Amino acid sequence: MESTREVHFDSGGLRCAADLYWPSGHEKDVPCVVMGHGGSGTKRLGLPKYAERFAAQGMAALAFDYRRFGESEGEPRQVIDVAAQHEDYRAAVRFVRGYPGVDPERVALWGTSLSGGHVLAVAAADPRLKAVVSQVPLIDGWHRGRNLRQRLNGDVAARTLAFIVAAVRDMLNARRGRPPYLVPVIAKRGKVAVFTEPEASTAFEALGGEPVGWRNELAPRFLFALPRYRKGTAERLTMPVLMCLGDQDLQASSRYAARIASGMPNVQIRHYPVGHFDVYLDPLFDEISTTQADFLREHLCTPPLHGTS
Repeated sequence: MESTREVHFDSGGLRCAADLYWPSGHEKDVPCVVMGHGGSGTKRLGLPKYAERFAAQGMAALAFDYRRFGESEGEPRQVIDVAAQHEDYRAAVRFVRGYPGVDPERVALWGTSLSGGHVLAVAAADPRLKAVVSQVPLIDGWHRGRNLRQRLNGDVAARTLAFIVAAVRDMLNARRGRPPYLVPVIAKRGKVAVFTEPEASTAFEALGGEPVGWRNELAPRFLFALPRYRKGTAERLTMPVLMCLGDQDLQASSRYAARIASGMPNVQIRHYPVGHFDVYLDPLFDEISTTQADFLREHLCTPPLHGTS
């Protein structure tokens, strides 16, 4: 049976918390998948089922909390910093490459939503990585899932304006040295929040929510610092890439992601008729996690692991 170890690593002078899922029957030369969440997500919000699936296939998996989130250090709390999160990924990779029993030449990245874009940027600067999985990726903040007609809808426009006002207030707090002005991550329609769609609330509740380290609040200043795709980034990835897209995604444009993937030299694209949050839940979870585990095993577990035939 697979085991889980609580570990820590340093990133930018801060202590980042992580869970290391270890495959049973393997003591050394184990490949490893480094996993970060998207947005406000933390390491035990939906990631354990994926990590356990990978460990069952003979791979270690490291799921970590970004600085300022979950069990990791960093102030102010609940503030997304894309560049810092990229560095946290790099620090996590350095950690597993030096971890006893992990084969440093067989490390992969896994990301979802916001981190689905992170892994492309990080892998573009690290050709030693052996594979990348990018799930419902938000690659560029200007390319969201809603089409123009939806954005011009009166209700959506009003909620967007209210969120912008909150983000401005939060930015002013930052400039004045005050604590972040936080808004809910999920809330009912009519409230100012990151997500007000019913499916978002259903997904977060199903995944466990706050009892597993996640907090339903976030600094809205991230609106002004969402990632922008730099032309040529994904095109530099020479390792195998699996991109899993939700064609009904309202949060990250699957069409834009597919366009970026079309310029990558070694990519597999999988389309699913689902929304942004369905990838964490049944009935899709079993299918998509099996596809990802098979992909990772193909590219990480050859030659065969010690203890396997």
